[in-house]
Amino acid sequence: MRVLLVFAFALLMPVFASAAAIAQSDLQAPEPRVKAAFLFKFGSYVEWPSGAFVSATAPFTIGVMDADALADELATVVAGRNMDGRPVVVRKLHEGDPINGFNIIFIGKAVDGKLAGILSPMKGRPTLAVTESEGALELGSMINFVIVDGKVRFDISLQPAAAGSLKISSRLLAVARKVMGAS
Repeated sequence: MRVLLVFAFALLMPVFASAAAIAQSDLQAPEPRVKAAFLFKFGSYVEWPSGAFVSATAPFTIGVMDADALADELATVVAGRNMDGRPVVVRKLHEGDPINGFNIIFIGKAVDGKLAGILSPMKGRPTLAVTESEGALELGSMINFVIVDGKVRFDISLQPAAAGSLKISSRLLAVARKVMGAS
């Protein structure tokens, strides 16, 4: 009987070890991968105004400014997926590129000192502005990523979203670390 138990344990040990490794890698996924997954999911928790799309068949477009690793991860995440029946397109942007025609724009830390100037022309537009910089919500960002205890979290500012006629779902608000402008 003891030999049978040792044999069974020896056979199952690799299965448990690989499951533990997979679980561990998911828990410690690289920051760009986690942020990319969030960016894609944010789109489904926002009610977009009718003027947010050029046509009924226009793609759902996400721009990623000065965060190429995140853009590459996001392209992998959205491959073959759609958002409300629209194909999802990811475009890399750099400071100075036109920011018209995007549903979501993520602005990386590389532009911290120029963030106010980048966010300013987006005010009042139906574009979800997502950042990862300290003080970004006060400058007009709608969602800002923060790292808390080694985990990616996010804060939300409702006023700039409302100014752009974007309605953020209460389900997304419920999982935010902090919501500014909530009554």
